[in-house]
Amino acid sequence: MAAEKLGYRKNDASFATRAIHEGNEPEQWKHMAVVPPISMSTTFKQDGPADFKMYEYGRSGNPTRDCLERCLASTENAKYGLVFASGLAATTTIVHLLSSGDHIISMDDLYGGTNRYFRRVVSRQGIEVDFVDATDPKQIEATLKPNTKLVWIETPTNPTMKIVDIEAVAAIVKKHGKSFLVVDNTFMSPYFQRPLDLGADITMSSVTKYINGHTDVIMGAICTNRDDLNENLRFLQNAIGPVPSPFDCFLVNRSLKTLALRMEQHMKNGLAVAKFLEGHPCVEKVMHPGLPSHPQHELSKKQTFGSSGMLSFYIKGNNLETSKKFFQKLKMFTLAESLGGYESLCELPSVMTHASVPKEIRDQLGITDGLIRVSCGLEGTQDLIDDLDQALKAVVPH
Repeated sequence: MAAEKLGYRKNDASFATRAIHEGNEPEQWKHMAVVPPISMSTTFKQDGPADFKMYEYGRSGNPTRDCLERCLASTENAKYGLVFASGLAATTTIVHLLSSGDHIISMDDLYGGTNRYFRRVVSRQGIEVDFVDATDPKQIEATLKPNTKLVWIETPTNPTMKIVDIEAVAAIVKKHGKSFLVVDNTFMSPYFQRPLDLGADITMSSVTKYINGHTDVIMGAICTNRDDLNENLRFLQNAIGPVPSPFDCFLVNRSLKTLALRMEQHMKNGLAVAKFLEGHPCVEKVMHPGLPSHPQHELSKKQTFGSSGMLSFYIKGNNLETSKKFFQKLKMFTLAESLGGYESLCELPSVMTHASVPKEIRDQLGITDGLIRVSCGLEGTQDLIDDLDQALKAVVPH
């Protein structure tokens, strides 16, 4: 694989096989369907009161959802997989494992929706949240308290592409003994990073992004190897009810079959675009873990199997007016939120995905009006480069 030649970890050669076959065995259906059917029923016949074979009610369990959950678990090297109506629904369910008086340590640079949820919702439920720069694991260790129950990290981070040493943080959390570690794996997908293998207790993903990859399903997923966490999360999945539709599960299960192929092209495009932008006279700085200039480039190679199509850069001028003009000139890239689809997108985090983050925090993190986040899709590589080039030259003196 191309990533190995660049010094990344050797990926699992059977990943694509598991993504295609695990949980999709024709033998589980009487009619031996090769493609799992969409089971839309909301309820299931019982042989007697409270006497049923597998399924009782659609919220509690569904055949189509079960296929997806087993397949997703296999891609993360996990015993258990659970899917939810959105990434934030998965996040909310995890936090429901906590009680009032508990403490969360969170990465400071993270998805704007998670930031908003922790700051403006969780904090009102009697749960304390501290935000630290987890790229320095010692900051997590220094912030641990007797009531710390959850440590939450992203890597790479959204949108400044910082890398967190998962093994180092996991060792600290394990030593603490009273908390569990969650890694938001959205930016990488299980193809390029498997946090459970590095010591995380839970890996969480916005399935909406790379795992689905077609910009037509909103979904979240949780995978774990811990029996106790699975039992509690499975209870909450049913008790709270944030489950996805069977049709959406069918679509994501289908999308998983091409995840390995798609991620290879995302990586090719993302790295080529990052290298081009790094040498562009209209660009101040590029953040992409695959670039040797990235301060944690070696760490990225140590714990991942490659890089996705995500990158961020500062446009020269570093102001809102220049950024707006840049977006107006783009032809191939679409100005829109989200990421990980087959189409290339770009956005301005300061006024879009991270607008809910307080300005003083955005300033500390470097989320300025000149920071542009890019999601490279599956188009021709040169077409993407040419589009960025013409847009930059049209609005920035060079």
